[in-house]
Amino acid sequence: MIFVIHKRVFLLAGLFICFVAGLGAVLWYGGKNAVAPVFSPSEDAQATVIIDPGHGGVDGGAVSSDGVEEADINLAVALRLNDLLRFAGQNTLMTRTEDVSIYTEGETIRAKKASDMRNRVALVNGTEGALLISVHQNSLPSSTTTHGAQVFWNRQEGAEELADGIQESLNESINQGNEKQAARIPATIYLMKNITAPGVIVECGFLSNPQEAQKLREPAYQTRLAAAIAAGYLRLTAEAS
Repeated sequence: MIFVIHKRVFLLAGLFICFVAGLGAVLWYGGKNAVAPVFSPSEDAQATVIIDPGHGGVDGGAVSSDGVEEADINLAVALRLNDLLRFAGQNTLMTRTEDVSIYTEGETIRAKKASDMRNRVALVNGTEGALLISVHQNSLPSSTTTHGAQVFWNRQEGAEELADGIQESLNESINQGNEKQAARIPATIYLMKNITAPGVIVECGFLSNPQEAQKLREPAYQTRLAAAIAAGYLRLTAEAS
């Protein structure tokens, strides 16, 4: 008997294995605050997690030395994060699912970017019980050795706790030996300044670091990042239950 297994089955199986492994590593890391994961049916979820792959379309974001655009990596990580959270029974909504800007007006690139930001704000503010996780990549050309994932939070209630939870997960699974602290987002960031929901930006790594940029392009590493972010969020919801 011959079984035909499609590529998507392998992908889903890989995501499942990485998610379970990531959750196990994060939730049972030996820290005194570690707890068992709680998977709630989607109808019982208390929030809608809006996953925002930063940039897209006419706005590629930061670019690595070999020409890889931030927007593409953001989308790859965000799609994996969406799959993992939905697998865990969470309500999710994505601002984009392909390489597009979500502008609705404007003739110049600058005007299109402004329209895109306004539409993302409107999507978040128009969603009841929203919570925003925006996925980005960092860049610091003046220091090509700087690396690691860091989380930034806005001024809405609950955002700092969410950022701390995700940062802890990233430190345990991604940043080992290079641990970072979550920080408040500057008030100049339009998206985070104008949404009325708690929101965090996850800067997954530095495209200005050639070694890290290469890892950020790898599907397995993108899945590790997504699993760490998902685990951080789920641990927070478990502690609150």
